[in-house]
Amino acid sequence: MKKETKIKLGILERWFDERAGSIVAFSGGVDSSLLLYLARKWQGRERAIGVISKSESLKTKDFEFAQSFSKLYDIHMEVIETRELDDARYNTNPIDRCYFCKDHLYGDLQVIRSRYPGFEVLNGTNNDDYTDYRPGMKAADKYNVFAPLALCRITKTEIREMAQHFGLPNWDKPASPCLSSRIPYTHSITKRKLVEIEAAEDLLNSFGFEDVRVRHYGDHGRVEVPREEIPRLMEMKDSVVEKIREIGFPEVVIDEEGMVSGKLNRAIGK
Repeated sequence: MKKETKIKLGILERWFDERAGSIVAFSGGVDSSLLLYLARKWQGRERAIGVISKSESLKTKDFEFAQSFSKLYDIHMEVIETRELDDARYNTNPIDRCYFCKDHLYGDLQVIRSRYPGFEVLNGTNNDDYTDYRPGMKAADKYNVFAPLALCRITKTEIREMAQHFGLPNWDKPASPCLSSRIPYTHSITKRKLVEIEAAEDLLNSFGFEDVRVRHYGDHGRVEVPREEIPRLMEMKDSVVEKIREIGFPEVVIDEEGMVSGKLNRAIGK
């Protein structure tokens, strides 16, 4: 581990030492995984609670990973069920959709917080996240949710370095934002669309493409893989397109720009 990363890890440990306990909003991604692992390591099982929402916008494999992760590290994990799809402020998919998602999540976490007096609610926001459009951060402020990785100025690269150092099984796992992020703003979010997106991305994974996005435009799906993997995808295009159509997409387009995280946020500036 690099010297600067070790220094930041020490700062983070001191931050945890000053807290009575933690309730970590867990998604199965590497950021919240590292945060929950360290809370368990430094605060102990009784003072480090993991909470995951069985949301319709969370991939099934991410939920299953979260369950196995908690068993692997003997973590007290609680499961809640947020119902953001029932909220028109969310499912009409405005540009601040993420705010309403996090408002549901952090609001529900207050119920758990009431059972653990003095514990802080934490999320996995890191220092790099402040460079992207993330309206969910306003909900974190509303409910006084802390982001210790960001507070200690820890970057995504340093998170992966720390996670690899501690042997976390998902240290190199690609980012896996919620399924709703694949649907363009103002296009309604439905259970059917989320199921189709997940099935299409799982299919691409089965073809050997690990880091993928399938954007759902209603009348067509747009497939993104890293730019360097596009030639391989084009070689099997006919087979991939046919199988994704069988899932429910009328048409399928290969995005030749390649995968860009947060690509749909470009529409906000317009």
